[in-house]
Amino acid sequence: MKIYIGADHAGFEMKKHLVKMLQDEKYPVNDMGAKFFDSKDDYPDFCAPVAEAVSKDENARGIVIGGSGQGEAIIANKFPNVRAIVFNGQYKPTDGYFVPEEIMITRQHNDANVLSLGARFLSNNEAERAVKLWLHTPFSGDERHKRRIEKIKKIEEKICLK
Repeated sequence: MKIYIGADHAGFEMKKHLVKMLQDEKYPVNDMGAKFFDSKDDYPDFCAPVAEAVSKDENARGIVIGGSGQGEAIIANKFPNVRAIVFNGQYKPTDGYFVPEEIMITRQHNDANVLSLGARFLSNNEAERAVKLWLHTPFSGDERHKRRIEKIKKIEEKICLK
């Protein structure tokens, strides 16, 4: 599975850490930038290429990193076949679930293929644990989840035809 990764200035250092970790884990990694730190760069410039690549390759996964992870997920979800989710560690476990379970559910139920990380809220170690869990959790393949993803695809097709 190929991993595409991109980050703006807020996620630049975390991206460098994760690229090394992914390479050490023997994943083929395509770093879509930023290639150098620029405090005035914009996350769409690096997140859109990641999402576009994942949109075209159903076997790929993407990781986008910014300050909160929210804007990065918004741009990624503009692309067909992308199901981006945010992990920034901000949660209150009010329903008995913990964040690692949430990450697993996004893979098992939603077949999430882009993980958006909020670098201003996570340590590199927390991000690394989240990425590993996300990458190692398979899609369940349950019929109800397949059906829901197919409905998402039909909505995307309908919107793209307009």
